Amino acid sequence: MSRVLRILVAVVVLFGGVVSPLAAENAQLARGTAITDPDLLRKLDQNDALTISRLLWPERNANFPLTTDMLFSQLPQLAPIPPAIDAEFDRYIAQQKAAYPTETIGVGEGFDVQLFDQANLKSRDTRFVLAGVVNRMDRAYVSEESCGEIRLIYRLARFETRPDGSKSATRLPMTFNLVMKARDARQTDASGKPVTCADIARRWLDNGDWQGLIGGGFSPHDAMLDRIETNIQISIAPKSALHDFRSDYLLKVFKYNAATKTFEESTLENQIDSNRILADNDLRRDFKAWLLAPENLRAFDRGTVLIPEKFLAKAAVVPTPAGLDASSLQPEFGMMQGEGKGDPVFADNDVVGALKQATRGIDMPNIRSVAGFQRRLNDVTCAGCHQTRGIGGFHFPGVDWLADKPSNSTIVPASPHFFGDQVRRRDILTAFAAGKRPDFSRGFASRPQTRGSGELAGTEYEDGWGAHCSLQNAGSETRDKSFTSWTCAKGLTCQAAAASSRIGMCFIKTR
Repeated sequence: MSRVLRILVAVVVLFGGVVSPLAAENAQLARGTAITDPDLLRKLDQNDALTISRLLWPERNANFPLTTDMLFSQLPQLAPIPPAIDAEFDRYIAQQKAAYPTETIGVGEGFDVQLFDQANLKSRDTRFVLAGVVNRMDRAYVSEESCGEIRLIYRLARFETRPDGSKSATRLPMTFNLVMKARDARQTDASGKPVTCADIARRWLDNGDWQGLIGGGFSPHDAMLDRIETNIQISIAPKSALHDFRSDYLLKVFKYNAATKTFEESTLENQIDSNRILADNDLRRDFKAWLLAPENLRAFDRGTVLIPEKFLAKAAVVPTPAGLDASSLQPEFGMMQGEGKGDPVFADNDVVGALKQATRGIDMPNIRSVAGFQRRLNDVTCAGCHQTRGIGGFHFPGVDWLADKPSNSTIVPASPHFFGDQVRRRDILTAFAAGKRPDFSRGFASRPQTRGSGELAGTEYEDGWGAHCSLQNAGSETRDKSFTSWTCAKGLTCQAAAASSRIGMCFIKTR
């Protein structure tokens, strides 16, 4: 990572780190926690500073990024990824044909369900371009030694030559996240001192002053690699009323194995495999007992729970939009009482009793009701989070710096969920920088945890137009205890946006 940061520093200094007008609107929220400026990202990408091939093959002599056909054929670390994705496509197609036998499915506009073209991952005309760099030191609770993560997010793009000889570039609906440890225990700064979490946090908060992190490289060069996360819009259904014209997104994770030096297919963190759990009585019993144990339930409330792998899935298909109501589109559906036709894993009385036991002498700020438990069970998963206040199924599609005149849909680099969470993430970096132990807790995905800051007040990210809010319970003047703080800004009122009796959206009172 020190090599990466050394290159990044040089580019930031060389080009002055100027924030472009396209990124100015949200740059203030992302200050110190993410690099979203399209001009800087373009320079980093075009100078081969932070390309996938440079990070995974640092001794490579060439100074240009690899197209996807070469990327997956010349980098042995990535060899397991294409066949794993191909297998998921095969499963998805088989499931779609079984569920919707009257519909056609394939690549192209002639089909009812239109697939992502897998040929894009084997093409000389496509490559991954840098879409953003995101500090995730707020995830240091997963591994304190590594101080959290730094995520380099890439967007797949196709490059073509027009008849007049000019070039065109089109972004495709896939992101590739190279997740690196924020720190390695062997990493040192320029003076030979070990790099600390405080050092890293200070450099991020100092607006690009990474000087204290530069230092010399260390061996092995792959010490900072953690995993790869892929997100593909696997299908769209613009002609299909059976799908309510939704899109499906495929999520996969590949964990780096230092022994084999490859990224291997892995489970998705906290992606509950509900179908497998519901079908297996032993798993059902074990999962219920594990999650309702007081210590685990408290971590579940804080949003820092790490569910054991035996309960997790190795892939997730995320339908969007999923709406505000519990439905089969959501990953936890069927596990709670009143959902689906089968026996639930969690009866209401189970949850109420477990909450009473877990809260003896301890305040639980988020889960204070069965409805709060159900919402956390959904948004703690990768799929449930991506369904909440995302841009389609993406949280970070990145600004389209390839376009001469980006449309409004490609000027905003990230989702409302992403920007709403920056106050919490920056508070954690500030604590790290001061040498304090951070509060790693997080609220629900629908509403940001403000940490006492008024920075988001009145915005769509917190309580402004379109924000998620709590409806009064039918027949009473009260709101569900888990969502009492979900109010709307002055001049707005919480109104039902679906059949939901609990969650609405903030709109003008006269609507």
